[in-house]
Amino acid sequence: MSIDARKIRLIMQLRRSGVTDTAVLAVIERLPRELFVPRSFLDQAYEDMALPIGSGQTISQPLVVAMMTQALELHDRLKVLEIGTGSGYQAAVLSRLVRRVYTIERHRALLHEAEARFTQLGFHNITTRAGDGTKGWPEQAPFDRILVTAAADGDIPKTLTDQLALGGIMIVPLGNDRRDQRVYRVRRTETGLQREELWPVRFVPLLPEPVAVPVARARSS
Repeated sequence: MSIDARKIRLIMQLRRSGVTDTAVLAVIERLPRELFVPRSFLDQAYEDMALPIGSGQTISQPLVVAMMTQALELHDRLKVLEIGTGSGYQAAVLSRLVRRVYTIERHRALLHEAEARFTQLGFHNITTRAGDGTKGWPEQAPFDRILVTAAADGDIPKTLTDQLALGGIMIVPLGNDRRDQRVYRVRRTETGLQREELWPVRFVPLLPEPVAVPVARARSS
């Protein structure tokens, strides 16, 4: 089966599974996911499954990427913080839908690979940092949207909700047991934070260990 045929099959699967945002579907259809997976998994790039990318991390299942992106309620004037760059695939999806993406990864090797992909694809509205994602990026706060791509143990980190703008939305998985994790949508309103449970999911844990020295790399247009 050709790559185009596999993409079409994947998009149809996503539609049947509840992804209705046509902008999100269009980005996923256009973005070459095969560039974000290890060479040994190229034949599975358009299967609806998570795949290992090294350092104990995975590239998320396309359905999870699509549903979490859709839940953020995006438009092209937003500034978004992503916690957990991984392969860079989720950040790449976000970058096609919003004004600017800030993304943090604690594994330098993964971050360097993701940065190379962003450069290859000509994506200039993504700013990266190696460091502790649980601390967020206070120098660039507040953010209109925050997406956490690892499961927080216990409650939502206050360091992250403090960086969410008024009217902003955060999507975050919660749960220290991978068999019992849930995705939550958090909105900051004038009266405080509103939390809504969305669906069950499985993510790697959100870990606080920092990389030695945080480094930011901005991409200018």
